[in-house]
Amino acid sequence: MTRHRITVLASALVAATICLLNAAVVAAVDYKIVTASERGTYFVIGKDLAKFVAPAANIDLEVLPTDGSAANVRHLRYDPGVKLAIVQADVYQAFLDRAAGGSVEAAAIIRPLRVILPLYNTEIHYIVRADSPLNYLHDIKDAKINGGLVGSGAALITHTLYRMMFGGPMPEGNASYLSNEEALVKLISDKSVDVVVVAAGQPAPLIANMKPEAQKFIKLLKFDPAHPTSKRPLTIYSHSVIKESSYPNLLQESFTTIAVGAFLVTYDFGREDTVKFMGSFARSLCQNFSTLQTQGHPKWREVDLSLPKLAPGWTYYGPTTREVRACAAKRPKAAGVPGRNCSPEERILGLCK
Repeated sequence: MTRHRITVLASALVAATICLLNAAVVAAVDYKIVTASERGTYFVIGKDLAKFVAPAANIDLEVLPTDGSAANVRHLRYDPGVKLAIVQADVYQAFLDRAAGGSVEAAAIIRPLRVILPLYNTEIHYIVRADSPLNYLHDIKDAKINGGLVGSGAALITHTLYRMMFGGPMPEGNASYLSNEEALVKLISDKSVDVVVVAAGQPAPLIANMKPEAQKFIKLLKFDPAHPTSKRPLTIYSHSVIKESSYPNLLQESFTTIAVGAFLVTYDFGREDTVKFMGSFARSLCQNFSTLQTQGHPKWREVDLSLPKLAPGWTYYGPTTREVRACAAKRPKAAGVPGRNCSPEERILGLCK
């Protein structure tokens, strides 16, 4: 082989090696985020993160629809590739409470999980037939109530609120666990369901996409914070206003409902490469926060980057916390907007059959 050919071959090998190295540098890592129904707000929030945040962190983020918050906790804990989850505060707390009460399984599931960012209040929509005599949440005792799929945050909050408001569990015969869509059909057709509970930040796509004619068939129940049955729920949950502008095809005025906080959650990852990508994700989240608030779901306008103190037992994820705080310190202040026998809750969490 001539010296010239050897030189050419060596140059080609060097060039190929450089190309491979560059490709390795720019290749995005595949991560997943678990949300809820494709017609729910959590799914839209996940899509916003995949579109406006993940690319700058060199992450190809797949947004997965799920049964909801309780299922998300398990997906994050055990499913390969799942690095992020959106979880309701009461679901997270329910696992912590059961862990503190001695549940080994609950402890194994929840203790390695970490918070990246508190998000916003998720409004709980209680839907009944338009001609129903029910008008307030405190009217629903003994009604046939669909709380959503087992594993969903809506299912847990439905049973938790019922127990807190009325001093005991919902009768088994009155509880159903259908999807929102199935339950709405039964609500207005065979009337085997009296109340459909939808937990989703407003505007919830399922409700917002209803046509004006829907007013003939359904209405939303109000929450009265001053009613005696509201005292205990308000120790965990908050009240929130559902705005007429969120559902112009359905509402003539705004009204008060109950709400629960939502959190962006991860696992206590320790591998160097994962820590690096999660840190990059948090940095991109902060740097692109204005874009999320202007181009993402309206709920982003209720989020801020202050990372307030968490409840006992809750812990922030160190690598993302450092990035958010370092980035947020350089930003103008965000303009946030100024909440044994198996019990139904344990079955919803998947802690017993």
